[in-house]
Amino acid sequence: MASQEDLLATAQRLGRENFLPRAAGYDREGRFPTENYDDLREAGFLGLVIPERYGGMGVDYSRYMEISAELGRWCGATALTFNMHCATMLWSSQMADDLEMTPEQRDNHEQRRIGIYRKVVEDGAIFAQPFSEPNSAAAAGKAPFGTTAAKVDGGWLVNGRKHFASLAGSANYYGVLCTEAKEAGDADVRDTIYLAIDGTADGFKISGEWDVLGMRATSSNNLELTDVFVPDEHQLMPRGKYYEAALNWPHMFMSLCPTYMGIAQAAFDFTCQYLRGEIEGGPPAGSARHSAAKQLAVAEMRIKLEQARALFERAIGEAGMNPSKDERLRAYAAQYTVMEFANDICRLALRTCGGRAIFRTLRLEQLYRDSRCGALMLPWTPEICMERLGRESLFEPGER
Repeated sequence: MASQEDLLATAQRLGRENFLPRAAGYDREGRFPTENYDDLREAGFLGLVIPERYGGMGVDYSRYMEISAELGRWCGATALTFNMHCATMLWSSQMADDLEMTPEQRDNHEQRRIGIYRKVVEDGAIFAQPFSEPNSAAAAGKAPFGTTAAKVDGGWLVNGRKHFASLAGSANYYGVLCTEAKEAGDADVRDTIYLAIDGTADGFKISGEWDVLGMRATSSNNLELTDVFVPDEHQLMPRGKYYEAALNWPHMFMSLCPTYMGIAQAAFDFTCQYLRGEIEGGPPAGSARHSAAKQLAVAEMRIKLEQARALFERAIGEAGMNPSKDERLRAYAAQYTVMEFANDICRLALRTCGGRAIFRTLRLEQLYRDSRCGALMLPWTPEICMERLGRESLFEPGER
């Protein structure tokens, strides 16, 4: 197994030498970072979190989160979309292994994931993870998914619609969360089915425009699914196990957070380099850094960055099955803090660097736009985190 230091060094090298020089072009054109994925594939990173016994690198959740933050430092869109791929692999490996299963369920899951991991490790396949739907209550965990999966011989028939489906048109497979369609009874969140849909399958369609404020290179168009057949071997988790994981492995929903931790670091780095005169188009010879007002602003940015990173590292270090109440609440607090502080640090960076920093020839305005998107990320938006922090601090489970 490669050391964490080596993996972080690889992420930093790819980011600095390849991802950063391409980032502005991807953003300007609204184009998916295909070349960055070629680099990730060549480095073996598509198998980053796949266990070693299946040919992957065997990186666990907390180590992945650190690497993801480093990728986010150089290209937010690459880190955010790459998370969809890695989260699919994590949910079916580390998190699934922590769940209770019958011997039959365990055996079936083992056989299925062998095939899934082979597609990644041997064929270089990329997996997306479309989560959101027009009814946001489903992605927030408050309602069943509107996308349905009906059991048929040899597999499932899937119907529904997903939006904000990052990697649309660039992934080989799409890990879609559906509600199992049953003949009787109301739809239930406990009946969530997790299926990998082939992007070339009949009835699979990409629609809509993706011309947005930030994260423009994520290609997050809509998916329309009409009687799409998904074979049994593409079931990513056994029946009912996604629901159990969502309840008992809550840190699984923090995996969007590192991208914004990386963006916060990038904004701070940019500001220091800009004020030191190290960025073309900035103040000459670092004259601005002698300003007491700018020194105080950089100090405020540094404090926010350190606060966010400390809480982020504490939370990911506590991730696992059945966390304590304090650990669960700390995860909400970490998610809220990183998502909000990333944009606040970018705001301070713009104000501190001054008027020239708004030009699109410089990186900061893109960091600002990308950072603002963190507040929109289901299932743990800042509003949802605040709601849960307040309610769960005041009430125990079952109380009203």
